[in-house]
Amino acid sequence: MASTVPAPLLFGLRVRGTLVQPLLHRPLPPPSALRAAGRRSSQEAPPRRLFLGLGAAFLDQFARMASGSGGHSFTASARPEQGVSPVEQVLKNVEWPEKFPFKDEDFARFDESPDSLFYSEPRFVTHIDDPAIRALTNYYSKVFPPSNSPGVCLLDLCSSWVSHYPAGYRQDRIVGMGMNEEELKRNPVSVDYLTKPIEVFKEMQRILKPGGLAIMSFSNRCFWTKAISIWTSTGDVDHAWIVGSYFHYAGGFEPPVAVDISPNPGRSDPMYVVYSRKLKTA
Repeated sequence: MASTVPAPLLFGLRVRGTLVQPLLHRPLPPPSALRAAGRRSSQEAPPRRLFLGLGAAFLDQFARMASGSGGHSFTASARPEQGVSPVEQVLKNVEWPEKFPFKDEDFARFDESPDSLFYSEPRFVTHIDDPAIRALTNYYSKVFPPSNSPGVCLLDLCSSWVSHYPAGYRQDRIVGMGMNEEELKRNPVSVDYLTKPIEVFKEMQRILKPGGLAIMSFSNRCFWTKAISIWTSTGDVDHAWIVGSYFHYAGGFEPPVAVDISPNPGRSDPMYVVYSRKLKTA
């Protein structure tokens, strides 16, 4: 699902996702099966939970309290090793809580109107700057199978109008799923908009062949009113942990890995990737 976020490849920028794999061995789901849209049943949106960017250490304490776990930390320290991005450290040696630590209110949005209305008009924006776009394209050029590889199919979730694929990249089947037809025609960054992430990640796992790759790419730019509370109230390191938790609690994936591909830290838009593969025995 690019925004602030990406088969065998599941990737994207808004957070977006790309699934890269040998040809899908199950039929692709209808758009409604992977769509994060929808109005909550209650008339009033639940209160937004604010973390105020306190970082992974605070997120650790909150999740342990929410899950009722003991004194064991389930997230790696956010303090970076010398020359190493803290985003790349946060998913190492994770002790996950027994249960998914987030509540319904963590997925509330400032604008709870139907997504079909919000995205009914084309929004030809890129969210990230040119250096970040080049960094993502360069990353894809390294991890994608070569063009025209036999048996490779890509499913691009949260697609928009700008493609971040390497120039001239081709496969027998590349499918983009988004919310606006005109944007797709111009095509995609969009994990930060998922209100039912576990359901979406379970569906990703279902349609991937064993060993298929799922890539979620994201930055910290987004349509703020449509991004979920847990995303807008936390920072980049937390975002990587949150996306990693989606893989973990969906089940059937290898331990997720976070990669910081930001081209010029502090001088241009950041760019991150969290990826995993479907277990070969799943």
